[in-house]
Amino acid sequence: MSTGEIYLLGAIAGVTIFVGLPVGRIRNMSKAVAAFINAAAAGVLVFLLVETVEHAFVPVEHALEAVTVDSGGTWGEFAGKAALFVLALGVGLLGLVYYERWMNSRRSAARQSVGPGAAAVEEFKPAAGLRGMSDAGHLAFLIAVGIGLHNFAEGLAIGQSAASDEISLAALLVIGFAVHNATEGFGIVAPLAADNEHPSWMFLALLGVIGGGPTFLGTVIGQSFVNETVNMMFLALAAGSILYVIVQLLNVALKLGHREMLMWGLFTGLIFGLGTELVLVAAGL
Repeated sequence: MSTGEIYLLGAIAGVTIFVGLPVGRIRNMSKAVAAFINAAAAGVLVFLLVETVEHAFVPVEHALEAVTVDSGGTWGEFAGKAALFVLALGVGLLGLVYYERWMNSRRSAARQSVGPGAAAVEEFKPAAGLRGMSDAGHLAFLIAVGIGLHNFAEGLAIGQSAASDEISLAALLVIGFAVHNATEGFGIVAPLAADNEHPSWMFLALLGVIGGGPTFLGTVIGQSFVNETVNMMFLALAAGSILYVIVQLLNVALKLGHREMLMWGLFTGLIFGLGTELVLVAAGL
């Protein structure tokens, strides 16, 4: 398989994330439906979290087995991989926590800087997340970043398989990941469905590039350079960031009320995630 064909596979797997993004422009949605959408997105991410942690932790388990079962590894190698896993997971989760605290302090400072009678219009502008984003837009951005890290690792798998001339495996991975990414686009824009602001097509395109683009980038790198430790670190980073946004999405759904819709949404999201996984299982992957 040529380099161009390998790159095309990565692009196909990543571009399907755009399928679910137009949902973010739907308006006049009832609180019950908005709560359902946010919870369904959280359900999809719960599935991704379990899948990501499972794959990220495999190198740590193998390093331990090499010492305790095969007698071929070292305790130092095991400790190093375990430490890297914990560090990457912590950066993915706690890094976003402290980033959010920093952004909130900036918002508070900006509000206090508006004096009495001065620029009253500024007081009614949405709290700026990233260059004027609303809170919902900011959360959608963070979800896209977390999914992008996850998809980078998927791209590495596609590139590695294609570079090893395992063409059928690479093609099946593309099919599975393409279906999977279509549901991830829906999860990215879920917070926007409950927002008063109307997201532009440009912003939705940006979210799609952040979330789906790393699949292509990972494919490019994976066909020329494969490293188990690097793959593990990106997966652990993704797991931490996904866990953070799950909590945020559930918080939004709780504020909207309709707890029965929250549970139905979680259930539906999990079923979507499991359904896409069955595509790969049926293919024997």
